[in-house]
Amino acid sequence: MSVIHNPILRGFNPDPSILRVGDDYYIATSTFEFHPAVRLHHSRDLVHWTTIGHALDDGFDLRGIPDSGGVWAPSLTHADGRFWLAYSIVRTMDGDDKDIDNYLVTADDIAGPWTEPVHLGSRGFDFSFFHDPDGTHWILGVQWDQRPEHPSFSGLVVEQYLPDERRTSGDAIRIYREDGLVEGPNLYRVGNWYHLLIAAGGTGWNHGITVARSRSLLGPYERDAREAVLTTRDAPGHPLQKAGHGELVQTPEGEWMLVHLAARPTLHLGERYSTLGRETCLQRVVFDDDGWLRLAEGGHHASVEVAIPRAEGPHAAPGTRGWIDEFDGAGLDTRRWSTLRAAVPSAVADFTARPGWLRLRGGHSPASVFDQSMILTRVEEHRASFEVVMDAAPRTPREAAGPIAWYDRSGWIWLHVTYDDENGRHLRVVRRDGTVTTRSAPFAVPDVPLHLRLSLDGPDLRCAWSPANAQEWMPLPGVHPAWTLSDDHGARLRFTGLFFGVRADDLDGRGWCVDLDRAEVRFLADAG
Repeated sequence: MSVIHNPILRGFNPDPSILRVGDDYYIATSTFEFHPAVRLHHSRDLVHWTTIGHALDDGFDLRGIPDSGGVWAPSLTHADGRFWLAYSIVRTMDGDDKDIDNYLVTADDIAGPWTEPVHLGSRGFDFSFFHDPDGTHWILGVQWDQRPEHPSFSGLVVEQYLPDERRTSGDAIRIYREDGLVEGPNLYRVGNWYHLLIAAGGTGWNHGITVARSRSLLGPYERDAREAVLTTRDAPGHPLQKAGHGELVQTPEGEWMLVHLAARPTLHLGERYSTLGRETCLQRVVFDDDGWLRLAEGGHHASVEVAIPRAEGPHAAPGTRGWIDEFDGAGLDTRRWSTLRAAVPSAVADFTARPGWLRLRGGHSPASVFDQSMILTRVEEHRASFEVVMDAAPRTPREAAGPIAWYDRSGWIWLHVTYDDENGRHLRVVRRDGTVTTRSAPFAVPDVPLHLRLSLDGPDLRCAWSPANAQEWMPLPGVHPAWTLSDDHGARLRFTGLFFGVRADDLDGRGWCVDLDRAEVRFLADAG
């Protein structure tokens, strides 16, 4: 037996869409406002997963997109010898209004190239493809209703896609509706039944997966009598909270697996905060004697460890791990690093100006939805550290650079070096919480390259510094509230997760830059 240790994709990797082609398994995950878009992962045994790249990379531009907008819920399928990828771009999400565009791209190979996108309309979000064994192709999605006196989630709709004409039929049929929130639909034909997998209850603590089925693709659909196939809404102490939004895949041996999202919260004063965002997990499932989908282990709670009948092999639980980037390549490794909304041009992330260093030219402020100069990597565990060696000579208070713990434009903690006439070159810790910005006292530092560190310990973040050639770290005073960098802090809708990164601000736009010699990330997995 082999053992799957959940989450299989740790840190911000929500809305998983799974696919098997031959002996290869692929998962696509949502990226929201981060670039490149639609993260792709590969495995041959369901236990070990590798990030292999992104589907939407060169030329893909989300500048102007709001926080937690952008690319939602990709659907990865395979039909007619090609990979199909459907995705939504949420451009506006103000009150009752959502401006959404849905697209399809295809490719002969998972590595691309992907075709130019086909517009699938703007009816709603969470669009997925179903390829019926009869040869027809269908898209399912959430029908959105902006009228304030009507339920916003007005049902799940299906519409035929005509591949030869590269368009939808234009006629959507509502096949399912509940009084509560239902979204994330995926359709499967097993035997003589069409099984409709549904994300229910919203993507927070009440999240879950339900099923409805029909003998006909267009319904009517009968809902499972059980409240949920999968949920942890009734188990607030369970390590995998918010379990829901899933897809099915069948192994070559005929077993069924359910991929789904979940979150591992940290506690602050007894309250739960999902700083790592929503992550990807796998469960074994079966169809019972009455033909309904069930967890193979029974019950409806997600399992942290899932045994699967495979050849015995290394499958230790994630422990201490990490990586180092010495910036000696030709460009950013986008399997590790992300940027906001668009690629950072080579003139901004310059690997040639100082060989062996990354020269990062400063950009807009942290409030910008356009041209921030920042590279980011997902935080995968509640105990983690991020270190960077940097050489920066700011000349004004409007020039600053350093490591940052980033959630979105209204939630971040930034340790940076800057300059003002009163203090000269110095360090500060600056924090944004909603619309409120706070700054620490200045800390004088010598005029040498600096080694800066962020350390995450559950809900808390600490900062330290050292001259780049010194061995002893000097902690900066204060414990900073990393718990505010989570989906669950504040009244705003937030759907992403915590990143570590480095940013440079040049608010006067005079070409100021910082040189980065090295970045190191370390993760220590939670016990158990």
